[in-house]
Amino acid sequence: MGKMCDFTFDNNISENIRFVGVADKTIDLFESQYEVPNGIMYNSYVILDEKTALMDTVDARGMEEWEKNVADVLAGRALDYLVIQHLEPDHSGSIGRLVEIYPDVTIVSNKKLLQMLPQFFDLPEGIKTIEVAEGSTLNLGNHTLTFVMAPMVHWPEVMVSYESTEKVLFAADGFGSFGTLDQQEEDWACEARRYYINIVGKYGGPVQTLLKKAATLDIATIAPLHGPVLRENLGYYIGLYDTWSSYRPEDSGVFIPYASIHGNTAKVAKKLAEILKAKGEEKVILCDLARDDMSEALEDAYRYDRMVMCASTYDGGIFLCMQDFIAHLQTKAYQNRTVGFIENGSWAPQAGRIMKAAMEKQKNVTIVEPMVTIKSTLKESDIPQLEALADAMIASK
Repeated sequence: MGKMCDFTFDNNISENIRFVGVADKTIDLFESQYEVPNGIMYNSYVILDEKTALMDTVDARGMEEWEKNVADVLAGRALDYLVIQHLEPDHSGSIGRLVEIYPDVTIVSNKKLLQMLPQFFDLPEGIKTIEVAEGSTLNLGNHTLTFVMAPMVHWPEVMVSYESTEKVLFAADGFGSFGTLDQQEEDWACEARRYYINIVGKYGGPVQTLLKKAATLDIATIAPLHGPVLRENLGYYIGLYDTWSSYRPEDSGVFIPYASIHGNTAKVAKKLAEILKAKGEEKVILCDLARDDMSEALEDAYRYDRMVMCASTYDGGIFLCMQDFIAHLQTKAYQNRTVGFIENGSWAPQAGRIMKAAMEKQKNVTIVEPMVTIKSTLKESDIPQLEALADAMIASK
C-alpha cells in the first residue's frame, strides 16, 4: 500500500490537546470517486488531563502510524475514553485495533452511533460505553466536553464536541478539506469547497442547524476530521459554510460545462465564452466534462450564480458525461441558480430538451432563453443565437 507521509505537521492544538492523526499520500480516490492528488488528512486528537480522551480514530490505511502517535502522546498513560463523533470508515477504521490495545477504554457516543457500531466492528463482550445526548458533558479534569448532535451532517449518527476550557470545536466532517498539511500554500477554500459540495452538499439544512448551534459557543479553534486545524479569522470559514449550506452562489460568473463528442460542441462552448467576455462578463469558466474532474465541475457549478449547459445529442439522448453531471447536480440538490442551454445534433437534436427538463425539477432554478440549437458544426449564421444567449445571461445577473 505504501507509506504514509512523514512530514511534521502543525495540527497540535495545545500542550494538552495533541494531534495524533496521519497524512495519506498514497490514496488515489477518496471514497473511490474523488481525485485527491495532494492526499487526505485523517485527523485524530488526544486530550491529556486527569482523564485522557481520544477524539476519533483514523482510516485503516493509516492505522500503524496513528497507533504509534497515540502511544507516543499517552507516554505510558492509560486511555480512559474514546469519543466517536462519526462512524464512517475513514474515521472509524481503527476502532477495532484501539480496543485491542486499550481494552479498558470506555467508548463515548450517542445512541444512534452506538446502535450502528456493531455493523462495523465485532467488539468484545463487556466493552464499556457511555451514551450521550444533546448537551451531555464529559469532565476530564480541567477540560470538559459538551456534545452537540449533528444528524445528517452527513450521516445520521454524527455529533460534534465542544471543549470549553480551550474553546475548541471538534467539528467531525465539518470544515474539512482535501489535501495534506504540506499543501498549506493552497487556498483553503478551494479544497474545502470541493470537499463540502461533493460530500456534504446535499445536506445544507442540517448544516444550517449545526451552524446555529455553533453560533451559541465561544469558539477559538475548529478541529475538523480532515485538513488543517482552523485558528484565526474563523468568521471567514464559518461565513463560507453558511453560503455553501444555504445554496447561495459564492461568486458572480458564468460556468460553461460542455459535453462534446468530436470537438464541434466544444467549439460552440468556447465561442460563447469569447462572446461573454467581449460583452464584459469578468468570470467565465469552461469545463470539458469528458476530461475534467467531475468533483471540480460540481464545485464550480455551485460556486457561480449562472451556468450554460452545452451538450451533444447521443443515441437519441444526451452525451453520457453530461448525463453523469446532471445526476451529480440532482444528488447534491443544485438550486438557486440561473441556467441556459446549448444543444447540438446532426439530425434530431434532443440534448436541450433533456437538460432543460432536468433543471426544471431543481429548486429555484431560473431557465434563460433562447435555447441555442446547433446542427453539427458552428456556422456564422449561429452567432446571433449565441449573442442573444450571452445577452440574456448577463441581464440575469
